[in-house]
Amino acid sequence: MGGAYLSPAEAYMSFGKLYIVSTPIGNLGDFTFRAVETLKSVQLIAAEDTRVSGVLLKHYEISTPMFSYHDHNKEMATPGLLRKLEGGDDIALISDAGTPLISDPGFYLVRAAVAQNIEVIPIPGASAMLAGLVAAGLPSDRFTFEGFLPRKKGRQTRFKLLAQDPRTIIVYESPHRVARTLKDIGEYMGDRQVVVAREITKKFEEFIRGSVSEIREQLDTRSIKGEVVIIIGGNKA
Repeated sequence: MGGAYLSPAEAYMSFGKLYIVSTPIGNLGDFTFRAVETLKSVQLIAAEDTRVSGVLLKHYEISTPMFSYHDHNKEMATPGLLRKLEGGDDIALISDAGTPLISDPGFYLVRAAVAQNIEVIPIPGASAMLAGLVAAGLPSDRFTFEGFLPRKKGRQTRFKLLAQDPRTIIVYESPHRVARTLKDIGEYMGDRQVVVAREITKKFEEFIRGSVSEIREQLDTRSIKGEVVIIIGGNKA
């Protein structure tokens, strides 16, 4: 005799769930109780870098097995994760820091899970983008997030497009490219108000506020270290 037939609704009910879990961006105290409980209850944690995430899991005494999932293995790894979900396993997706999919891997897996009618559940938490925005002192009612700007191809075009945007603009940047990005903002977007936020939630958290020219002058005499979020005032024309 063949196996029991499951209707699509019954099959859906038997699937596991994919949890998108936000992790701290620096201060371990920012991990939510719900996030900890979720990571303890799932059968597998898909982590961007298991070495980085291992420190967090150890701190919270989470012993759930981890699987390395990142941009370089997503195409090979996703089918196996989907099979586990379809077999009833619950899986949590985490990144090295902050909310997965926000300038981090994960979209490929979430899209595939949605296509297979697997339930995707967000577990909200820390995000450098939002933390930087709310403390910047620039308008936060309307904003756009650009992630990391192009390094070469399309960079000038992107700046010229952003120069026309009336919304507050948020970008991520590496510390050694901050000076170049500020120069480009000044050249293509004008001497507008900018906030350079670094090491958000960490010991040396800092918000540097002023016009592009003022901040460039400040940074001429010092170096920037740590993770950086740049918040740019919108076009007031």
